[in-house]
Amino acid sequence: MRRYPRIRWLMIVFCFFAIAINYIDRINLAIAAPHIKADLGLDDTSMGLVLGAFFWTYALMQIPAGRLIDRLGARAGLALAVGWWSLFTVFTSFGKGFTSLFAARLALGIGEAGGNPGCVKVVYSWFAKKQRATASGIFDAGPRAGSALALPLVAWLISTWDWETSFVVTGALGLVWVAIWLVFYREPEDMKGLDETERQNLLEDRAAPVVEGNAKVDLWSLFRHRNVWGMMIGFFCMNFATYFFVTWFPTYLTVAHGFSLKELGTLGAIPALMGIPGSLLGGVTSDALYRKGFSLTTARKTCLVLGMLLSSVIAFAAFTDSIAVILTLFSITYAGLAFTAANIWTLPADVAPASNYVATLGGIQNFAGNLAGIVTASFTGLMLSLSHGSFVVPLLVAGGICVLGALTFLFVLGKLEPLPITPTRKNPVVATAK
Repeated sequence: MRRYPRIRWLMIVFCFFAIAINYIDRINLAIAAPHIKADLGLDDTSMGLVLGAFFWTYALMQIPAGRLIDRLGARAGLALAVGWWSLFTVFTSFGKGFTSLFAARLALGIGEAGGNPGCVKVVYSWFAKKQRATASGIFDAGPRAGSALALPLVAWLISTWDWETSFVVTGALGLVWVAIWLVFYREPEDMKGLDETERQNLLEDRAAPVVEGNAKVDLWSLFRHRNVWGMMIGFFCMNFATYFFVTWFPTYLTVAHGFSLKELGTLGAIPALMGIPGSLLGGVTSDALYRKGFSLTTARKTCLVLGMLLSSVIAFAAFTDSIAVILTLFSITYAGLAFTAANIWTLPADVAPASNYVATLGGIQNFAGNLAGIVTASFTGLMLSLSHGSFVVPLLVAGGICVLGALTFLFVLGKLEPLPITPTRKNPVVATAK
């Protein structure tokens, strides 16, 4: 039986905390939104634009961030990303109106764009193919943990001090993470003290070749492949529902169902908490199917389709006022989304044409996925303005798009294998296994 370095689990735990902090910094504005609206005199449409501002730069910077991390490596790349977004989380506390808040959230999105591509790079570097979904499930439990923690933490900070303090404190968490990360993280090739057999087993199990010298893969040729479009469309559908939680869910509970800050921090955290086992189960299930002899394609797509179908129950929340039923439906939805996401984040490593394009594909996939953040935040804000505060249409649309996502993963996503390498015109590709 092949042995691998046990310290790899510590590396993925670092990623878990990075993405948890990422989501705390992303969601704190949604929790503070009612207080900011009252303090600064913003209406629902303006608040929707502020909530969605983050996603413009977050989506647009995904591909550049992925390329940068492939070049810098995960250690420097993630440190730069987390440090950047943490500083602009702190700067959000100085917002005094629509323009300054909008600008701070645009800047936040630039840094957060490097979070998930960086973690995908860590998974590729430290985990064999048969464990990548489990590892992805661990780091992708970070958004669920961050979402769950953000609700009581930010609610407490606001009720004890004010909304400005909540941004200072949550931003400081990321700066502490950067210091610890730089001390401990190294690539397997550079990590001192590893058993050499375990190190070599890990390096040999990397599926994709390395593009040597100055040769480059034609980046735009990646968009010619059906699987890349399946990843992008499927991720968009998943994130349409996910980002309802990130942007408007706290407002939905407080405005539509009268939740207090205390209830928001306790009962409101239940769906996000259910996402943690959902994420872990999604990764473990996919890897278990693969180890039992199912093809990689079958293992991944089974979990992707099942998770999206479970998520579609969010639509039924439009037809009930029962808090117990609503929290149950949202818990199933969140668990289903997390179950799906654990497998989505294995796809870049599964199909990358070369090892130095893993984070790039993660960025391409996440670019499309986070266009959904722009659409969800703005669409929901517009529907609230037009319907005088009703969430019925946003919930129904979210459920329908989850079903569309399941169909996309079933019929558009094809066989999961490394994409063929297409060289640039100037440079031939020289590839070697590693």
